[in-house]
Amino acid sequence: MASTEELLDGFKRFQTQYFGDDSQLYASMKDGQPAKTLMVACCDSRVDPAILTDCNPGDLFIVRNVANLVPPCEQGGDYHGTSAALEFAVNNLEVENIIIMGHAGCGGIKALWESDDKASAKSKFIHPWVSIANPAKIWVRNALPKASSDAQIKACEQRAILESLTNLMTFSCIRERVEQGVLSLHGWYFDIPEGDLLCFNPQTGEFEVVTH
Repeated sequence: MASTEELLDGFKRFQTQYFGDDSQLYASMKDGQPAKTLMVACCDSRVDPAILTDCNPGDLFIVRNVANLVPPCEQGGDYHGTSAALEFAVNNLEVENIIIMGHAGCGGIKALWESDDKASAKSKFIHPWVSIANPAKIWVRNALPKASSDAQIKACEQRAILESLTNLMTFSCIRERVEQGVLSLHGWYFDIPEGDLLCFNPQTGEFEVVTH
């Protein structure tokens, strides 16, 4: 695992690559970022969107939170980090795609799946947050009551992506641009054990493996 010294060495390599003899990329972005794709991804250290998609700086506007969740649009409360990022990406950057990137072995979804009143009472932040995906948990329990625990959790991970896609449409700025045909929404799932990327196909209602 990378130490702080190794991280600093990594920055020096980054600095040499992008601010050395060939500094055109960052020079072209000195007045703003050109990203046209917003990706909502998990905090999990194994799921770095830029690495998974082999992107350059400036390609992706990324929001990372526990379990890659999008809350429904709401005005209550004081702090709405994910919602603020969505608003900025849509209204200021005018992104053309929003991707919800879920993944296998998600600790946040596991916490949701295994939660009960006692566990929820002990959690000040995690369980209230992952409860956004509670409809996914209910759906899986009703649809797959006899499936193995692993199969149920995987289904919950994928279903939570769909819940977040649904919640995106509760934001008027997103809904309007989708209806105008200038913004597309996507659900992706990174299967870590298999090394596969699955994309949700709304026509089949299934997550389908991207062809190698």
